Amino acid sequence: MEMSSMSKSEFRKKVLIAPDSFKGSISAREFCETAKAAIAEIAPECRIDTLPLADGGEGTVAAVIYNVGGKIRECQVRNPLGEAHVARYGVLPDGKTAIMEMAEAAGLDLVPPERRNPEQTTSYGVGEMILDAIEHGCREIIMGIGGSATNDGGMGMLSALGYQFFDENGNELSGHGQELGSVCRIAGQKVPAGLGSVLFRIACDVENPLVGKDGATYIYGPQKGADSEALDRLESGMKNYARQVESFTGKKEAAAAGAGAAGGLGFAFLSFLNCRLEPGFQLISQVIEVERKIATENYDLIITGEGQMNRQTLFGKLPNGIALLGKKYSIPVIAVVGSLGEDYEELYNRGLSAAFSIINRPVTLEEAMRKGNDFLYQAVQNIIRLLICVNRE
Repeated sequence: MEMSSMSKSEFRKKVLIAPDSFKGSISAREFCETAKAAIAEIAPECRIDTLPLADGGEGTVAAVIYNVGGKIRECQVRNPLGEAHVARYGVLPDGKTAIMEMAEAAGLDLVPPERRNPEQTTSYGVGEMILDAIEHGCREIIMGIGGSATNDGGMGMLSALGYQFFDENGNELSGHGQELGSVCRIAGQKVPAGLGSVLFRIACDVENPLVGKDGATYIYGPQKGADSEALDRLESGMKNYARQVESFTGKKEAAAAGAGAAGGLGFAFLSFLNCRLEPGFQLISQVIEVERKIATENYDLIITGEGQMNRQTLFGKLPNGIALLGKKYSIPVIAVVGSLGEDYEELYNRGLSAAFSIINRPVTLEEAMRKGNDFLYQAVQNIIRLLICVNRE
């Protein structure tokens, strides 16, 4: 039913749309465009700003380059199976800062389900992507490390960066998960001289250590294709690898929070590189200056969103960060999400005003993802219609 023109004129609000992507369905930018169109149709006098965001996962490079500027570079790397692959990363306007997603080179989505096996995958391509950025003048690298296909402790990445790993017979290892238990010696003579001066800022919301029941292997290995026997082999190998790394670097990082991120990639960054692990939303929002925008623009409403809002959202995910900022600056925050999962209600204590799923009828997952923008459009319009009603004098 068409809203009357009088009803439209009554809703003159300043709205910020600041979502994450819905993985595999709606990009953050698409969310912004769809939600803006939905609002404009029935509340044309609203002022609507859009801020497509990310928290270090899928869409991080696109969100940063869209909001900050810069350019996209492509480089040839090896994918997790060692095959030729083109990876993309961003370079910010200063020409010295790169923004990357580890998944571009070593992501689980790059490996067909039937070929997933963390004993046979490598993070080598991540190191190649880093080298490309350094060779083109970057001295700071911001990287999201979610969604890896690997469990190699970062040995593959380090091999690409010039570190060498040898077995007991002096044979150089190639950097796959199945080789972790064979590492007997590490050498760094071939590492580029300038690598130590490069600052790595890693978007990481995982607090798992490298090894143990809560470590990289046992927590994340199954989703990467490891069965129980492979998990035991990988864990044994990872413990050996950690001992060798500690002996070589003099650093004890295996128990550090985040060491188990991305199959041990966090451990490699902490042990070998000039690195800071930072909460994903905090890091990316700092680069994009999200808080400055919210603090200075006097918004009446913020609309955020993500694919699934659940307990994990509480641990550094984007809607949690937006809710906290809304609370800080006394701005209502509404989340529009693909689905509402367990314990999402805790976000109401952190500044979230309301949460809505876009799904309005029984559908298959395939249809929900395929028609995501249509469902989003309808959900946002229903929310705005409700707000018009309650704001009517």
